[in-house]
Amino acid sequence: MMTDAFASPCAQTLAQKLIARACGRERVAVGEIVTCAVDMAMFHDSSGPRRLKPMLEELGAQIWDKSRVVLVMDHYVPERDDDSRRIVHIARDWARDQQLPHVYDSQGICHVVVPQHGHIRPGMLCVGGDSHSPTGGAFGAYMFGVGSTEMLGVVVTGEIWLRVPETIQMWWDGRLSPGVTAKDMMLHMIGRFGMNGGRYQAVEFAGPAVQALSMQERMTLSNMSAELGAQAGLIAPDATTAAFLAETGAPTIDTAAWFTDDEAPRTVHRFDATALEPHVAAPHSPANSRGVSACAGTPIDVAYIGACTGAKLDDLRAAAQVLRGHKVAAGIRLIVAPASIQDQEQARKEGVLQALMAAGAELFPTACGACAGYGDPMGDDVTVMSTTARNFKGRMGSASAQVYLGSPYSVAAAALRGCITDPREVLA
Repeated sequence: MMTDAFASPCAQTLAQKLIARACGRERVAVGEIVTCAVDMAMFHDSSGPRRLKPMLEELGAQIWDKSRVVLVMDHYVPERDDDSRRIVHIARDWARDQQLPHVYDSQGICHVVVPQHGHIRPGMLCVGGDSHSPTGGAFGAYMFGVGSTEMLGVVVTGEIWLRVPETIQMWWDGRLSPGVTAKDMMLHMIGRFGMNGGRYQAVEFAGPAVQALSMQERMTLSNMSAELGAQAGLIAPDATTAAFLAETGAPTIDTAAWFTDDEAPRTVHRFDATALEPHVAAPHSPANSRGVSACAGTPIDVAYIGACTGAKLDDLRAAAQVLRGHKVAAGIRLIVAPASIQDQEQARKEGVLQALMAAGAELFPTACGACAGYGDPMGDDVTVMSTTARNFKGRMGSASAQVYLGSPYSVAAAALRGCITDPREVLA
């Protein structure tokens, strides 16, 4: 750990610059409480209309700016019972009544679908009605999760207050080896610092190894900053960011202004990506993380490739690299639930989806699904190897299920051999 001893009071971190823009100031100081204009508010069928609608009606209030609201149906779709039908029905009816211009119904998970449609861009301040909303930080935006009551304030006023956070910079030198991913980086950090390691501050991921990551791999880092205990998980935007946004049709954004000044005050932790091995988190916490060798040989029953953290196109490609031309081990159930329709269709065009299906995968809907214990939850006494972000007791279904977390490479390797395996052995 290093705290910058040459900090300048005029220098600003990326977090400070983003918050300053949002509150109309040239600069802000750590610890200040400021009121910020919100550029985009996102919520889904679980966190949104069923809670916001009655509160807005009781207040007689209206949405401050419908063009800045994005609604995604991803938690209770496809509807499987009366309760899920009721929840989704409320969301669809409210979206129609409010004439919301940005609604994505059964198109995939919000944290993947919203960026894929260009709604999150460098310089923005955004809020989301979900704990994994820090995903937006991968694009150089300050984005964090809020509860329904706080979201009500945003939806009515277009503003939110926050305390300017300290920045904890996770600096990664080197470059990841084949078979090692951003998920492994994240599990390593959570294992080292725990689930309160971010102390509700802004965590910034930086260094050559981070810059070398694809946009979707960066999204994995920012997404799981929630598991690190951070409010926001930021990555300075660059050419990779600009290229991704150009493909979405988003307006051209100058990324040059959004970075941490060299002399900005921050705490720095350094890591060597070259030396990193694949990591696995044992039940029942992402903080129970260690190198895969510590868990190797543990038998599994189910391999789950799904969720916003582990079923994007890059994740599906990684799993297919392990499984192509092979079959999953006898008695192992491999479930693949792509993170978005867009990623699923691209995977199909590339032959990635076909490779997974040929290996024995069951294709599940593009939704939050088993990650949130919905759809086809894990049963009693099963051992699961999963690409999801969390393995809390009972989260994916039965409280007796034992859930291990790993990268798509690691989950695919476990499916192939029937036990937790270092994916580098299979790839070799």
